[in-house]
Amino acid sequence: MKYFFQKYKYYFLLFNFILLSACSSIPSNTADGCSIFNERYLWYKHAKKTEAKWGTPVYLQLAIIKMESSFDWLAKPPRQKIFKVIPYKRPSSSFGYSQAVKGTWKQYKEETGNKFATRTRFKDSVDFIGWYTNKTEKILKVSKKDAFRQYVAYHEGWGNYKNYKKNNKVINLAKRVEKQSNIYKKQLSDCKNKLTTSKYIIF
Repeated sequence: MKYFFQKYKYYFLLFNFILLSACSSIPSNTADGCSIFNERYLWYKHAKKTEAKWGTPVYLQLAIIKMESSFDWLAKPPRQKIFKVIPYKRPSSSFGYSQAVKGTWKQYKEETGNKFATRTRFKDSVDFIGWYTNKTEKILKVSKKDAFRQYVAYHEGWGNYKNYKKNNKVINLAKRVEKQSNIYKKQLSDCKNKLTTSKYIIF
């Protein structure tokens, strides 16, 4: 067995790399919810599970991820620059699909018991969004169907939410999320039956 593993170690590593890359690559058309889930059917299952668990619509989950990371599992905020040239530190610890910061991610893991959750996994990222939007509804009384105000709370945090009307940048970002959320909602309504009856084969 030891000889077999050593002989085929390279192939095992190559297979794992290809499998990881396939699962983590950015979908070809992130503006279309149906296209996203046609490529990543397991993502659909995870998003639907989040919707059932937390009450957060699938279309809102997608809209937040698109705004935050454009579905890049390794997304990070760009580094600040000194004198516009020298790379400096990043403005926050945001990372992964949801761009959750370390502190809030830690709180999520502690409150949900999902201690092995990682920000680079779509399944955990949408569950985090469900958890966050659910707390927003409880703390700020913002409906999970209100994409605009939910995103404001997601971007600004629960404590700073009350000041968003003075921040035009946040308002514009929230409007974009609201628009994209409505687009995803229409798209997913059109392909709902197809997605529901699809089969996913794991080789």
